[in-house]
Amino acid sequence: MGAKAKKALKKNMKKISASSSSQLAVPQNPKPSADFLPLGGGPARKAPVTKPVESKATVLYIGRLPHGFYETEIEAFFTQFGTVKRVRVARNKKTGKSKHFGFIQFEDPEVAEIAAGAMNDYLLLEHMLQVRVIPPEHVKPNLWKGFKCQYKPVDWVQIERKQHNKERTLEEHRKMLNKVVKRDQKRRKRIEAAGIEYQCPELVGNTQPLPKKIKFSED
Repeated sequence: MGAKAKKALKKNMKKISASSSSQLAVPQNPKPSADFLPLGGGPARKAPVTKPVESKATVLYIGRLPHGFYETEIEAFFTQFGTVKRVRVARNKKTGKSKHFGFIQFEDPEVAEIAAGAMNDYLLLEHMLQVRVIPPEHVKPNLWKGFKCQYKPVDWVQIERKQHNKERTLEEHRKMLNKVVKRDQKRRKRIEAAGIEYQCPELVGNTQPLPKKIKFSED
């Protein structure tokens, strides 16, 4: 190869290197890339940057609670996740029995999120728990009303005993006897309509109540 050919080759190599470096060079003020183009026309726009919203919810809903898993047991079980502020189990107003759902509140929102994710669809005493976080705007003011009240079973036997043995006036006693007679007449008619030959015994009683049951007025 001659001297002229070597010089020409060097020139070509310099041109190739200069062109490649110019293509790879990064501009000092690059234009931001557009995320979408408006349908109505116009310049390209950048999508707004949204920051993740921090959850402030600390109340959990617990559904499908098994029998025997009440306030004390719930608090003891969920303490493994973090500090529990209060627990409430929905109960029947008359009987005081559990409605098999309740609410629990933690001090830390992150603990509430972890507990909801870990305990949702958790099999406990043959019941699949349903646990979810309740947003703060959906927590009603009266949600925790009476959550500290201890459950006292209603003694219905004692209530019925008092109702049965209460002192009655003469008019109240007559009304009670009339109800008994009406029930007996309806029973007799049903027996006759069924075609059964049966002679019902007659009712034996007195319209006057026992002396100790009479409640006299002061007049």
